[in-house]
Amino acid sequence: MSVVGIDLGGTKIAAGIWSGGALRSRVQIPTPEEGGEAVVLAMAQAARQAAQEAGVSPRAAGLGTPGPLDFRRGVLKFAPNIAGMTNFPLRDRLAEALGYPVYLENDANAAALAEHLLGAGRGSESSLFVTISTGVGGGFVMGQRVWRGANGQAAEVGHMTLQPGGPVCGCGLEGCFEAVAAGRAMERDASYAYHAEVSTPELFARFRAGEPKARRIVVQAARYAGMGLASLVKAFDPSVVILGGGVALHGGEEYVRELREAYRVYLEGWVAPELRLAQLGTEAGLLGAALTAAVELGEL
Repeated sequence: MSVVGIDLGGTKIAAGIWSGGALRSRVQIPTPEEGGEAVVLAMAQAARQAAQEAGVSPRAAGLGTPGPLDFRRGVLKFAPNIAGMTNFPLRDRLAEALGYPVYLENDANAAALAEHLLGAGRGSESSLFVTISTGVGGGFVMGQRVWRGANGQAAEVGHMTLQPGGPVCGCGLEGCFEAVAAGRAMERDASYAYHAEVSTPELFARFRAGEPKARRIVVQAARYAGMGLASLVKAFDPSVVILGGGVALHGGEEYVRELREAYRVYLEGWVAPELRLAQLGTEAGLLGAALTAAVELGEL
């Protein structure tokens, strides 16, 4: 059995063939700036090229995409970084272009599925995946299924309120997990503290060099992250918690240590699942998209 996974991003599209328990090919092309139908054609092109390189004929495609989805209708409600995709019938348009079924999944959910089945959550009954990068995303998997919730908005963990009255988030609400703990939040605080624009990598370099301002900003964000993960454990009660994203990677051992300590403090008196670092890196989205199709076909 062969399926194609497609990972749609704001700047690039990745496609790869999943067959025989492994990724057999990988193709990457730029996401067309004009958006809309041009994106559909580009995804179809990447999928066909991946299939040709692997020498297979896929039975179906799994597509991991940003933005909220209407799973029943196969519609992308909106994609903040891709033009012409508001209320776009993405599933049906791509299925027409490819000539076989397409299964949609939120990109964070797709990464969560990959980490659960192939990465840090492998062998666990359930896992909660949280990625802290420019923003904060997540997914909850039990068995082989992503939990989407009644309206497809489950595990939108980045928009859980951690600081009432705190900084305004990109979603328009205040004090969200993302608004106090993500890379963009740290950049905001650093730029204010240093009276100049400071990128996340630069902030972490200053943090590792021991600068007091940088340390306060990073430690505060890490503690909020640990608090957020602890609160999510109380809601989901997963077998394992998986932490991914560029912030943990760039922050290094000291950032993760501060996060783990806050996680421990805010779970005092509760059973604390093991907190593991994600293993699949940037491949998680593509693998998860392919696995989405494989699960739907009953091939796992």
